[in-house]
Amino acid sequence: MSDAAHPATPPHPAPAAPTALPPRPRVHIRQAISLKGLREQVKRADGVNAKVAVFLTNIVGSMWCAYVFAIIAFLGLPAALKPGGEGIIPWIAQTFLQLVLLSVIMVGQNVLSEASDVRSKHTYDDTVLILDRLDIHTAGGIKELADRIDDLQQRIAAK
Repeated sequence: MSDAAHPATPPHPAPAAPTALPPRPRVHIRQAISLKGLREQVKRADGVNAKVAVFLTNIVGSMWCAYVFAIIAFLGLPAALKPGGEGIIPWIAQTFLQLVLLSVIMVGQNVLSEASDVRSKHTYDDTVLILDRLDIHTAGGIKELADRIDDLQQRIAAK
């Protein structure tokens, strides 16, 4: 039905501006490299073990730790290449990959998690907006549709 049939229905307002796009990856990477906010995260943790775990996870899950681990791994490379040393393949697999990739993977997980949180927030905001518009613009429209469906079912059953 048109709005004229329902005088109580408010006119349709102009559509809201589209929601902001999620931050670019460089914002996430900047946050992942930074240890800013570490003190607050540790304070929020309950118990000594949780505080230690939060602290270590934030330190190891930073790019700065990955850089330090890479330096440590490269310092061990000459000994691995000497005769009688472990060799290049075991050094790559056992030293470099395990040390460096641990931190890099944690940073990547943090970046993906933050991006996912932003997408979830936008999805939630969009859903709330849609539900608000349904409530405002239908003004009995959903009930009217349900009544029409019931009426059609009764007509079909009567035939």
